[in-house]
Amino acid sequence: MYPAERADEPAWSSIPIAAIEHYAYCPRQAALIHLERYFEDSAETARGQIAHSAVDRGDSRTSRSGQRRWTALPVWDDDLGIHGICDVVEFGADGPVPVEHKSGSYRPKSAADLQVAAQVLCLRGMFDSPVPKGIVFAGKHRRRYEVTVDDSLGNRLRETVSELRETLRSEVVPEAVNDSRCDRCSLRAGCMPEANVRPSASLFTPLPLGEWDD
Repeated sequence: MYPAERADEPAWSSIPIAAIEHYAYCPRQAALIHLERYFEDSAETARGQIAHSAVDRGDSRTSRSGQRRWTALPVWDDDLGIHGICDVVEFGADGPVPVEHKSGSYRPKSAADLQVAAQVLCLRGMFDSPVPKGIVFAGKHRRRYEVTVDDSLGNRLRETVSELRETLRSEVVPEAVNDSRCDRCSLRAGCMPEANVRPSASLFTPLPLGEWDD
């Protein structure tokens, strides 16, 4: 059952799939978006919104080859406690396959793999189908990349969901790490990662006395 129909359940009993990708990229980013409700657009996020406009209609079409294709399909998994919306789900002879659209490039074993894995696990339960893989469509190169969702990726997803749920329940925003991920993050201005870097020594701790020759 989709979470909108379960308003009486405790907070974070079901986690948005988008939050999983945010957390896998940066735990602080996930907390700022989903706890503090802070978000800023950038050129990259604007490109993403434009790219998704074609798959946000929420309709179903059948190709000339007979393949059914759903866009903006709501999915959920009650056992794992996650929910979200698949950009595209293609229904072929082997069952449903989610296709996640990205405006940029794709890197194997990135946060996008966890997002696809979450969609696959939802579809497995909803359609009682094996669903061995998902697909990432990278708009930058106009290519489709297969993501095999095996036990290893499934376990990685479950660990990430558990850590994310604990972070959200604690309502504590993790400290910033200020590394290369910050350069691509649209939340940098409000996150202020530079302000969270601790000095190597306290300003109030006396330095050791030097040795002097008499």
